[in-house]
Amino acid sequence: MLPVPFDPALALLLVSIAFFAGIGITTIGPGGIFVTIALYSLTTLPSSQVAGTAHATFVVTGLVGSAAYLRSGEMATGESRAIAIVLSLSSIVGALLGAQLNAIVSRSIFGLLLGGVSMAVGGIILYRERRGFNPLYELEPLERSGQVALGGLGLGLGISSGLLGIGGPVLAVPALVLVGVPMLLAVAVAQVQSIFIAVFATTGYYLQGNVLLPVAVVIGTPLLLGVVVGWKVAHAIDPERLKVALGVVLLAVGPYLAL
Repeated sequence: MLPVPFDPALALLLVSIAFFAGIGITTIGPGGIFVTIALYSLTTLPSSQVAGTAHATFVVTGLVGSAAYLRSGEMATGESRAIAIVLSLSSIVGALLGAQLNAIVSRSIFGLLLGGVSMAVGGIILYRERRGFNPLYELEPLERSGQVALGGLGLGLGISSGLLGIGGPVLAVPALVLVGVPMLLAVAVAQVQSIFIAVFATTGYYLQGNVLLPVAVVIGTPLLLGVVVGWKVAHAIDPERLKVALGVVLLAVGPYLAL
């Protein structure tokens, strides 16, 4: 048995949360944040170890999620590949910067930021599903202007994800939908981007000694299983009800994390 710094009951709870978080990652995007929320709110780990360990679990899930969506055809077009390449490469710098910024952020500020992101993402999901909205910007990924916009977006997403230890899809999917990318394509592209964010953010945290590998393995295994289940769910049912439930939960836990 891997030596994890938690009692069996807590470890089992974290494993259960990780499984359902994995389903959320490949179904609608914002799922990995629950791994970070669980590590922050249920344990006494410092924020640097929360973020570093969470990112380590997202490396393999990003690879598997990308392979799944490649198989189902979402990544087969030139447009989808252009979005994935520009967004992913620009995220690398952001992920490294975010990992460095985490070192100067206190645990209380980390919780405040995590809670704010949770409420923002939950609010966007609920607003979109209840009221709907037109994209704020019609992205043209094959044109120069669209690629510049994607580069700036990728940098910002990388910094935020690297700092808070949340998976790339948590922020990338709502952001891409806001610039006119179809939902399923946004989820697929976010899987690719999450590989680059997770690899480089994990590297930064590992060099600081803030990646707990036994914990990452214990949580990452059910998370990976959930990713596979979530991909099947995304292609089998209309995930509207799941989106609403996710938005409600994110809004509910946000104030708790921020306090």
